[in-house]
Amino acid sequence: MSSQVLAAVEPKMARAVEVMERDLAGVRTGRASTALVERLLVEYYGTPTPLNQLAGISVPEPHQIVIQPWDRGVLGAIEKAILKSDIGLTPNVDGTVVRLHLPPLTEERRRDLVKVVHRRMEEARVEIRNLRRDAAEAIKREERDGTIGTDDSFRELDSLQKVTDRHIADVDRVGAAKEREVLEF
Repeated sequence: MSSQVLAAVEPKMARAVEVMERDLAGVRTGRASTALVERLLVEYYGTPTPLNQLAGISVPEPHQIVIQPWDRGVLGAIEKAILKSDIGLTPNVDGTVVRLHLPPLTEERRRDLVKVVHRRMEEARVEIRNLRRDAAEAIKREERDGTIGTDDSFRELDSLQKVTDRHIADVDRVGAAKEREVLEF
């Protein structure tokens, strides 16, 4: 029974790493990327809608993002959403498209982005540890109920810790790669 607990918790831990990876894709480096803006929520007829559902997003140059909405009436809402977001870019609206120019990152801004990366890494670690705690409680509950023996319980808890350590290492590996990417000129 407790091997089911391990089988259930491992995909959740992997999902936590994947979500962190996707979030880190939105952290700005020295190059333009559509990931910076595609998940911004734009108020579209009273409904918060992801930007990638309202417009085509492209990167024609290494330091420019072009957003071309399918409905011109949403240009103002896109501009407002970009200004409200924490990406630190000012949109340039020219009738049919929104252009975002990415200036070179200063050393101070790079340090701030590294802090964002570290904060997101710690959130992912906490999420994985919470999943471990819940799974450990389930294994201990099974031991108390007599479903599994003490030896099996110890083996399962040891396996759970190894799975947790592996996913924490994944978080550290992905975060270190993003940190190097942010700090390179």
